[in-house]
Parts: sequence; structure tokens; C-alpha cells
Amino acid sequence: MKSPCEVIVWDVLPSIRAALAEELVQRGLSQKEISKRLGITPAAVSQYVSKKRGCKIDVKEVIKDEIKELADEIIQGKIDNVVLKTCEICMKLRRNRVVCGLNKCDVDDECTICLSLNSLTVQ
Repeated sequence: MKSPCEVIVWDVLPSIRAALAEELVQRGLSQKEISKRLGITPAAVSQYVSKKRGCKIDVKEVIKDEIKELADEIIQGKIDNVVLKTCEICMKLRRNRVVCGLNKCDVDDECTICLSLNSLTVQ
């Protein structure tokens, strides 16, 4: 059985990283600098930018404002923990039923796992 978290790891998280890497490249950061700031390898950044990784789902419309805000914070050096902000973006996608809409989870139609996250906060 595939849980929502498995879908997040395999599809959603790479899509968030790809959208962020693409935004940072558009703003003039090098792939090497992006890899340092995101804590991922330069090869991963290259794959995100060339759409070899993180292109299974399109999350840009749902989270474009969050991606732009995070890119601003990264460029301005205002963010210490990119992982925490990525988790917040992921939680938004789950609350907005984006994961449910992918039809990749092996959970029944009455599943409320992602919706139950409304009461949870990332600390």
C-alpha cells in the first residue's frame, strides 16, 4: 500500500525542489550556488532544471507564490532552514488535496489523512 508520504517523497518533494531550482536559476543563481543553498547535490539541481527529475506533477500553479517567496528569502539570506519551509509548502499541498488528486495513494476514497493535517503545525 502506498501512503501519502510515499507519494510525497517520490513525486511531490521533487516537484517542489524542481520549481524552486527553476525559480532560482531564473533569478541568476548558478546551479552550484543553488545546490549549496538547498543542501542538495549539483547533479540533482541539474536534473531538476533539465526536467529529468521532479517533473511528474505540476505543482507550480498551486504553490507559485510560496516558491517565489522562498526564492526571495534564499537570495536575501533570510532563511536558515529551507527544509522547514519546504515542509510547510508540502503541508499546504496536502491540505489542498493535491496529493489526493494524483490518484497514486492506495487509500480508499474516504481517506482524510492529508486533510487531518489542518490541525498539525510544523515546529
